[in-house]
Amino acid sequence: MKNNVSVWCIISMASIPLVMTLGNSMLIPILPIFEEQLNINSFQSSLIITSYSIAAILLIPIAGYLSDRYGRKKVIIPSLLLTLIGGLIAGIASMMSSVPFLWIILGRILQGFGAAGAAPIVLPLVGDLYKDNDEQASSCLGIIETSNTFGKVLSPIVGAALAVIVWYIPFFAISVFSLISLIFVFFFIKVPKDNEPKDSLNQFLAHVKDIFIREGHWLYVVFGIGAYSMLILFGILFYLSDILEKLHDIEGVKKGVILAIPLLVLCLASLVTGKKIKGDLVFMRYILLVSLGLISILSPFVGFLEEQVRTLLLITSAIGLAIGGLLPTLDAMITENIEKKERGTITSLYSAARFIGVAAGPPLISIFMKDSLAVATIMSGILGATILICVLLFIKPNAQ
Repeated sequence: MKNNVSVWCIISMASIPLVMTLGNSMLIPILPIFEEQLNINSFQSSLIITSYSIAAILLIPIAGYLSDRYGRKKVIIPSLLLTLIGGLIAGIASMMSSVPFLWIILGRILQGFGAAGAAPIVLPLVGDLYKDNDEQASSCLGIIETSNTFGKVLSPIVGAALAVIVWYIPFFAISVFSLISLIFVFFFIKVPKDNEPKDSLNQFLAHVKDIFIREGHWLYVVFGIGAYSMLILFGILFYLSDILEKLHDIEGVKKGVILAIPLLVLCLASLVTGKKIKGDLVFMRYILLVSLGLISILSPFVGFLEEQVRTLLLITSAIGLAIGGLLPTLDAMITENIEKKERGTITSLYSAARFIGVAAGPPLISIFMKDSLAVATIMSGILGATILICVLLFIKPNAQ
């Protein structure tokens, strides 16, 4: 690798989103098991996912600022430690408490705080390591996003397999994965020294405000696409997990494998897209338009196919393909077009937007699944078409 970035450094960076994805998505296929073991309803079980995401949303902007001011690694390591502790709290409470639900939520909130200072900080770290080399940065970001999506592929299988042993084992597994990533980060990521003078908080906020005044026309659209793609993805995963078990009697590892199919398509699409975009903004805009068009057309069908598992998997896999094209493209657009001193904050705000989608997807779909799923999926298609129009109007690389 050029720019003195070792293979182990890349592996270490890629381990962070992998762990954070496993820490959240691994629980989706076993939410029905939590409902049974904890005597809770589907909305309450969705809070196990949502509490993690809301906590991350609240802390991400602060973590981004701290990483810009004090360094990426100094924020990532304590964040991974928080994720580890949160998993232990949730796991031990599940073993020892007669009413563990609130303790599990507390552990998930701590993990969300950890997620805020870990995965979002990887994006500006890549930008720091590959300064002035958009092609290498795009390729590395593709690997990072592929690791993220590969975690989504593994998570339903790993989560279901671990829950077969004991239902609360996945909480402890998150702690183990976090410890491994922490060790990798500590030993293998060498952050370049930054001798540039640091702005005061007021100066920093003024710079960020200036960025949004100057670049907001496309940044707001990118943030919206990030939130929308995660809303669709996690809504679909929650929905599939629920109907496969409750409607089709498909449980355990078999259900995990089925859930992994659209996620595998998403993972491969992320890998290929990251290698192809090479900092080309015109090509990136084309990917955004095609992907959003595909999601807008296909997502309404999800609400009408609960009895047809194979057709539903085909549709959701095509949606996974589109989301896989979107994610590394959005990462590259932000990381490569924001100055280093504000990069951590802007990429963190983008990550917060994605977490909004993660947080909203499961509870929204649990509400709509009762009697208005078709309406919800049609609305999701209309929302996608609206965002597509915003891309046409506000993201114009040739004009910048």
